[in-house]
Amino acid sequence: MAKAEKQRALEIVRLLADLYPDAKCALRHRNPFQLLIATILSAQCTDARVNEVTRTLFKKYPDPGSLAEASLEEIEEDIRPTGFFRNKAKNIQACCRALVEGHRGSVPAGMEELTRLAGVGRKTANVILGNCFGIPGIVVDTHVQRLSQRLALTRNTTPEKIEMDLTALIPAEEQVNFCHRMIEHGRQVCAARKPLCSICGLERVCPQKGVKGKG
Repeated sequence: MAKAEKQRALEIVRLLADLYPDAKCALRHRNPFQLLIATILSAQCTDARVNEVTRTLFKKYPDPGSLAEASLEEIEEDIRPTGFFRNKAKNIQACCRALVEGHRGSVPAGMEELTRLAGVGRKTANVILGNCFGIPGIVVDTHVQRLSQRLALTRNTTPEKIEMDLTALIPAEEQVNFCHRMIEHGRQVCAARKPLCSICGLERVCPQKGVKGKG
């Protein structure tokens, strides 16, 4: 890896920290179990909608055991506003049963154990590991994928390869916050269709790859 490439990545890390010093996980949660369920629900759904649903969901189902024993149809109705509710309900219940049967009702703190759970891929696992257990990792959601390509931090298009590229570029101690800040920047400035390049705090270090008419 070229030294200049690493230095530019560090400059992006620094600029993002200046722009979004307080960026954090937008999914409301009090423990690893709540964040796990919220992250599963967040697929193809806004964090704001998920937060609306989980506000009452976690009162009704305070732990994995309560979701493991609940009626599948009832879970479907409870999470219907998040979309794809039948598949999500099936995964959530299977996930919670695995937590109860294989982990004494606790969320494991390892990538392999997490990704064996229904509905949990590397992105969800890295969300849990970083936010609940302080374990470094790159969360490649749609914002991180889009921005890392535009910033020329990766040439890859698949989440796992992008994760590998960013892991090599971003210092471990910065990875969790880096992803929070990339997501915030994607929401506020670097939108998919009409990025606000003229007011972007990263403009001087961004080649704008893939932006219409640029890069």
